[in-house]
Amino acid sequence: MKALIERLKNGLFSENPIFVQVLAMCPTLAVSTSLVNAIGMGLSTLAVLICSNAIIAAIRKFIPNKIRIPAYIVIIAGFVSAVDMFLAAYAQDLYKSLGLFIPLIVVNCVILGRAEAYASKNSVLHSIYDAIGMGLGFTLALSVLAFFRELIGAGTLFGVNVLPEAYEAANIMILAPGAFLTLGMIMAFLNNRNLKKGKDLLKIHDCESCGMGCDIPKEDKMNITLDSSLIQKGGAN
Repeated sequence: MKALIERLKNGLFSENPIFVQVLAMCPTLAVSTSLVNAIGMGLSTLAVLICSNAIIAAIRKFIPNKIRIPAYIVIIAGFVSAVDMFLAAYAQDLYKSLGLFIPLIVVNCVILGRAEAYASKNSVLHSIYDAIGMGLGFTLALSVLAFFRELIGAGTLFGVNVLPEAYEAANIMILAPGAFLTLGMIMAFLNNRNLKKGKDLLKIHDCESCGMGCDIPKEDKMNITLDSSLIQKGGAN
């Protein structure tokens, strides 16, 4: 359970494939025009991630190193085809809306990257945990983007009007420029928050005003005081 929580935390936050690693930008910007498309794409990717990670982890010792990438692509393509046929049979509206981006999951760098970086080096169970974390992180990021783009660009959520009729929709938000603008603003907000958090964690020790009575040699205390002064003045990187 601890391993699952750790992988979930990494996939959702610290190693989020979109907001942190900036992967899979093509489907991210293209399908995040509505929450329905975003969640559909995210769950499809999650299903492929779980299945492909599990199979690759199970047979990783039998795949020759020279052909590992083609082997991964063949495995991934098989599960993408299954998801594609499932959507065509049971979710035709979503299938038509996502269009070519479902088959393109085969070359989604999130899936191939997890196969190469994690599934090929870890057990089946841990690879499934990793797939769940990354898949949910991908779905969450897509949904956040789609939430703002659909709300501002069309005044709807899940296709239902949620803003007053007097609201004039900003159509640019559901176009390509709106995708880049929304993604850039969200990433700027998250990076600025992380920067402030990092500054708060930086504790500068001033030996001259410290009453701890530690046994640090006088020369070392002078160096620590000098370094802290430089940091406070912005003179050190």
